[in-house]
Amino acid sequence: MSKGIVFDVKQMAVFDGPGIRTTVFLKGCPLRCQWCHNPEGLEVYPQLMVSYHACIHCGRCKMVCQHPDGCENCFDCVEMCPLRLRKIAGTVYTDEALAKILLKDREILEMNDGGITFSGGEPLMQAKFLLDVIDRLGGLHTAIETSGYCKEEVFVQVADRLDFIMMDLKLIDSERHRHFTGVDNQLILRNLEWLKQSRKPFVVRIPLIPGINDTEENLTATAKLLIGAESLQKVELLPYHQTAGAKYEMLGREYSPEFDPLRGVNTRKSCFESLGISCTVL
Repeated sequence: MSKGIVFDVKQMAVFDGPGIRTTVFLKGCPLRCQWCHNPEGLEVYPQLMVSYHACIHCGRCKMVCQHPDGCENCFDCVEMCPLRLRKIAGTVYTDEALAKILLKDREILEMNDGGITFSGGEPLMQAKFLLDVIDRLGGLHTAIETSGYCKEEVFVQVADRLDFIMMDLKLIDSERHRHFTGVDNQLILRNLEWLKQSRKPFVVRIPLIPGINDTEENLTATAKLLIGAESLQKVELLPYHQTAGAKYEMLGREYSPEFDPLRGVNTRKSCFESLGISCTVL
């Protein structure tokens, strides 16, 4: 039995793979994308999130706080808030306990050609836990949404056990990828090559960030990488959501990307369709 940490479980998801799905958000990510819309999924430990804007400053949280010089995530203050403005992002589960929760909806998921999707964060950071959960799902359809940033042997081991893969591709230029995500993209591109040669059904997802990767140059380079990938079902373009930075204040962090969050994005489907690659905008 293994343990993992989850920051959300979303039922009745319709954009996280085929059919109706339950999506499990695993904590921890090696990337630091400037546009990350799940900052509570970046670290591998539970964190305190506070809705400061609605706070009435009653002082009850301070009455029980044992660390006035800086939060150490003891969470003593959570139950004291009368408006429930404080919550813990991150719950530790055993693989058995999480699988039991997921299997409660098995009938409705299978009736709607759905299943379980593992997302994050980066779910491959908890690869052993993920595989142990899959072992307990009794053949229920499984999918993953991943950046592909992990060792090749880990990627292959997990991908072989899944039914469907959604892989994010953010930037093809290596230096720009490092600048805007904090990591080089060579591991990602190597894992993409394995995926292209496999018979595993997959989708490529591109989060479109205004002025960063929504250029014709980047999208055309991405499209060219996907030529000849027989098991690629389609490319999905995900336009940047202007509320992406809302959670940062709740974690006591500043959201200060190098792009204009209010600027619209270019959804250049033609870069893919001209090469015979199906493309949709979500």
